Amino acid sequence: MGQKKLIKFAAIKQYENVLENPQGMPGKWNSFFEKLATGPYPISLDDLAVIKNNATINHPAIKPLTLELACGRGEYTVGLARLFPAQNYIGLDIKGNRIWKGASIANKEGLQNVAFVRTQIDQITNYFDTNEVAEIWITFPDPQLRLSKAKKRLTHPKFLRLYQQFLQQGGIVHLKTDSPNLYQFTMAVIELYALTIITATDNLYETAFMQSAQWNEKLAIKTYYEGLNIASSNRIHYIQFKIDKDLPIAKDDILKEMIAAFEVTETHDAKRERTLPHKE
Repeated sequence: MGQKKLIKFAAIKQYENVLENPQGMPGKWNSFFEKLATGPYPISLDDLAVIKNNATINHPAIKPLTLELACGRGEYTVGLARLFPAQNYIGLDIKGNRIWKGASIANKEGLQNVAFVRTQIDQITNYFDTNEVAEIWITFPDPQLRLSKAKKRLTHPKFLRLYQQFLQQGGIVHLKTDSPNLYQFTMAVIELYALTIITATDNLYETAFMQSAQWNEKLAIKTYYEGLNIASSNRIHYIQFKIDKDLPIAKDDILKEMIAAFEVTETHDAKRERTLPHKE
């Protein structure tokens, strides 16, 4: 491991706004952010209060909580926290050297509504309680293009079932990607399981969409990855939807047959998968 990575790993171990596989946290995040803002430090996770949200009425003392999954450097986590200081934001990623960037910026700017969790996304239900999360952002995840890896896509029903366990009723999922395959796959999932779609566009920065009522300041945040323009295209795909229906496992085989019909093996996406590292 390089010296720079070692320095970053050592740094985040001292950051109060970075937690690694934190145990016993469901229901405690509002209390955690209160301590993050006021101290004392170090924060004792065992001493944090658990506050439960009602299924239909939010607890008045709880600030809305938004997650960015596979957050990389945390540009969306930090960007949203700047825009909405009265809400709390958590970025999750397994790469500690990437988390270091967003956590360092948050510390430098004194953003007390930002935290990062270093973990695998498939462990996410260990950290959040029922109705604890208001929104999820999935920004430029690895599209996992091979059909054999479809279950690793962060909008696969396997993951949506996990998100359902802690998303509030009416909670929203956002996907922002430069992968047409991941966009089509996610639209197929939404259609097959009859989920509620709020917004969908295969060209986010098209003038007509940017001038429409569907555009908002959240969509203008750009990640480091987006700036690289790896797919050699300015076409960014965006979907906003709700996981508001049951997701029967029996339909997963139907989904596999559906996506096999439109997925390809040699696109900008496939070339990127073979030659470049991804956010994980």
